[in-house]
Amino acid sequence: MTIRVLIVDDSSFFRRRLTEILSADPELEVLDTANNGREAVDKALALKPDVITMDIEMPVLDGISAVREIMQVQRIPILMFSSLTHEGAKATLDALDAGAVDFLPKKFEDIARDKQEAAEVLRERVKAVAKRRPLGRTTFNHSALARSSTLTQRPSDSLRQQPEVTRPLTARSLLDRPKLSERTALTASRAQAVSSGKEYKLVAIGTSTGGPVALQRILTVLPANFPLPIILVQHMPAAFTGAFAQRLNTLAKIEIKEAEDNDILRPGVAYLAPGGKQMLIEGNDSQARLRIKEDDSPRITFKPSVDITFATAAKVFSDKVLAIVLTGMGADGREGARMLKQHGSTIWAQDEASCVVYGMPQAIAAAGLMDVEVTLADVASRILTELKHG
Repeated sequence: MTIRVLIVDDSSFFRRRLTEILSADPELEVLDTANNGREAVDKALALKPDVITMDIEMPVLDGISAVREIMQVQRIPILMFSSLTHEGAKATLDALDAGAVDFLPKKFEDIARDKQEAAEVLRERVKAVAKRRPLGRTTFNHSALARSSTLTQRPSDSLRQQPEVTRPLTARSLLDRPKLSERTALTASRAQAVSSGKEYKLVAIGTSTGGPVALQRILTVLPANFPLPIILVQHMPAAFTGAFAQRLNTLAKIEIKEAEDNDILRPGVAYLAPGGKQMLIEGNDSQARLRIKEDDSPRITFKPSVDITFATAAKVFSDKVLAIVLTGMGADGREGARMLKQHGSTIWAQDEASCVVYGMPQAIAAAGLMDVEVTLADVASRILTELKHG
């Protein structure tokens, strides 16, 4: 089935270039283009495309406002194009908060080694967000959470439950719930879970496409006295990780920071791997520290790489890691999870129904590395239950 795309950008050159790249794939069809946010809203509602590519800075109505208006009426996967600057990062995070599912640098040379590879990355990203498993319009109130609170071994597809349809799922809709309902939801969710009784000294989370919203959803629920250090590997450009860590830190009760070389891992602190570099763990499980390394190797696709960070966690913490692989394209994290599993650590993977792109978790499941499958809405509460905390 052909994936129909609406391209939104105020640059006629960029619209033509994007149209040429996408139209070169027989699976993609450019329905139309729009040169400002207001036109984008009108055409999105009239044409009902499968995917929208959206610029951020545009006249009449900016891209963030356009995303917000579209998501209020119709759930369409929206891929943002952003400049790789600090301000561009903040705006892109605002767009993700409004409901966009992913982003790419506007300069194609920033995403690949040559034009052909960049074009292929773009086409594959558009197809990936278009083929996402529908989330429905989900309300994460306490009753819905209680109904969906099951932590099981991977079920068959025929047993999967679809979320109830009420309103668009965005970072803001997930975070703007009343605090009392949130606490009630966590209590109801945890009541149905049982700890494995294992001892842990580290929580490690890896993610890619859809990860910013997923991480925000999880980390903002954890209590200030969370008992373990957390390491976070999110595929994200160097200009974005600092802004993302700052945003998370203002929303969360725990401390969240962009990792720095020689950071000592402390309980109740989450360390986000810097974009464009690799985050390694050294030392022992009683005194571990982070090493941040430059990586110019053409053999390593992801910088930061979940595989690399997980592998070093396995060497330092052995069987005492709770590793969680969330939504994302590709299979980064599979080999690192394999090493963790060989050392006796525990591997969780996000379920397909709540993923933006079921790539990384699927790779974990297909390799037989997954101990538990968990839906996004339950991840934070299940972590607390597993650690017997609170």
